[in-house]
Amino acid sequence: MSLLVVGLSHRSAPVSVLERASLNADAKAKLLHDTLAAEPAAEATVLATCNRIELYADVDKFHAGVAELSTLLAQHSGVALEELTPYLYVHYEDRAVHHLFSVACGLDSMVVGEGQILGQIKDALALGQELHTAGRLINDLFQQALRVGKRAHSETGIDRAGQSLVTFGLEQLAVHLPVREWAVGKRALVLGAGSMSSLAAATLARVGFAEIAVANRTAERAERLAEILVASGTGVAARAVAMSAVADELTRVDVVVSCTGATGLVLTADDVAAAVSAPQTPAGLEDRGSAPDPAPQTPAGLSVAGAGLDVAEAGLDVAGAPLGGAGNRLDVAEARLGGAGSRLDVGGAGPELVDAGVVARLVAAADGGRRRLADAGAVRVLAAVPEGDGCPVGDGRAAIAGVDASSLELHGTWADQGEAAAQRQPRRGVRAQVDGVAVRLALLDLAMPRDIDAAVHRIPGVRLVDIESLAEASADAPMAADVDAVRGIVAQEVAAFGAAQRAAHITPTVVALRAMAAEVVAMEVARLDGRVPDLDERQRAEVTQTVRRVVDKLLHAPTVRVKQLASEPGGAGYAEALRELFDLDPQTVASVSRADSADTNDDSGRAS
Repeated sequence: MSLLVVGLSHRSAPVSVLERASLNADAKAKLLHDTLAAEPAAEATVLATCNRIELYADVDKFHAGVAELSTLLAQHSGVALEELTPYLYVHYEDRAVHHLFSVACGLDSMVVGEGQILGQIKDALALGQELHTAGRLINDLFQQALRVGKRAHSETGIDRAGQSLVTFGLEQLAVHLPVREWAVGKRALVLGAGSMSSLAAATLARVGFAEIAVANRTAERAERLAEILVASGTGVAARAVAMSAVADELTRVDVVVSCTGATGLVLTADDVAAAVSAPQTPAGLEDRGSAPDPAPQTPAGLSVAGAGLDVAEAGLDVAGAPLGGAGNRLDVAEARLGGAGSRLDVGGAGPELVDAGVVARLVAAADGGRRRLADAGAVRVLAAVPEGDGCPVGDGRAAIAGVDASSLELHGTWADQGEAAAQRQPRRGVRAQVDGVAVRLALLDLAMPRDIDAAVHRIPGVRLVDIESLAEASADAPMAADVDAVRGIVAQEVAAFGAAQRAAHITPTVVALRAMAAEVVAMEVARLDGRVPDLDERQRAEVTQTVRRVVDKLLHAPTVRVKQLASEPGGAGYAEALRELFDLDPQTVASVSRADSADTNDDSGRAS
């Protein structure tokens, strides 16, 4: 066995390099064909995921193999070799086996213990089988890696140490809230319908999203995924949408998960900025076909209690602004604060004009963007709330967050109307904050190369989690105690696989030896027939069987022992010794090996 692995992953390379080096389906196929065409490699396959690109090959020369595989990776990834080389790692023979088994168990994943990598290893093996680039070694190695990964998940609690990349990403979007609590009532858009996107959609449905829209370049795949989600029994409402409708969907949803195979950006910063600046369609509104009746609107109200002024408008910082008399309650009868002639009813008295100086102070405070309201010396923070849930003063809508209106003696009609509107409008879940601004749109980009422009994180109200930020977050994730148990399993399986491969390496030599012995027996029986032609069939059969038993007994102990010795480290030389001692034809041994490889590559050896 001369297994060689050359690759790069999230542990060795920055996301920007992984993104540029990513391989599409055509590039993978060309890479494998060129690898086999190269002199050092006899068989190969490639494991390419969001977090790693690894080329596995059976080579006859280590240094030549490393040079050739590195060059091929650079050529097909489009990243110059001198730029790629610092991020490449190399594993050989048992170390290569240990690496793949660790990957299969999730020990090398961005989220430790995640099980999605098993499906990706299965896909890598299937690709090698489909292209006929995977021989005995690659087949045995990847089949065993799948078994080791399944064993690790069934015999240990490695699943508790981590979860799927999708779940981990959702946890980062939810910030301090449990994902299930954060997801209640939310709507999501999934871009793509491949394996990762399907996993993302299933995860969204499982954690409690109310609605999922699926967009894909192939409409049939999007429709199929939506049908599966509806039939999943989670109660999620799922539907397929055209890629051309993504811009409209962005104005309706709370969360976007993207993992397409596109080589360029799917969502630009301009796309996202336009979506968050547009009014968000309330949940279920598009299904009714018409907008609900708006809450009754009342003129803006101003209330003076003692020496203080209460104005339900974010951005005002006005304290101690008397309007015509202490203790009077003022109701603004016009929805304008700055125009001359605005009318005030003071304690039921006749209309009077607003003092121009006070109006000027109100307007100046609003323009200044200050966000505090002083009431009897107590300062409270103003927070914007959904339309219909607060006081319509001017062009803005706001309410005092976390403050009981009755305790502030806000007796204006806006308080009653705001309460009624709040009862009619379903409340949204608590949103995470991005720099103090409520998150309007949460984006999870699991694609490599990325689907979503990294610049969207500068847009107010947008939170982006991508592969790079997940890598940073996972670096601080706690490791479970079960990880040690998995490492023990990996060590056991690596030793067993190495022994089996070394034993298998000598098998063609043993088979060739027994074939030579059978040929000698046949020649001697034929010679006996010529010398003793009078033997009947029974006698001839008895003599033939006796000679075969003698040969088998002579060969049994040496062949069993040589297999045992060959399975030990450094036992590769026993096959050569056997060939030399018995003068075996190298072509016969090679023909046995080719026959075994052909048997391994048939349909019965498919990844399952």
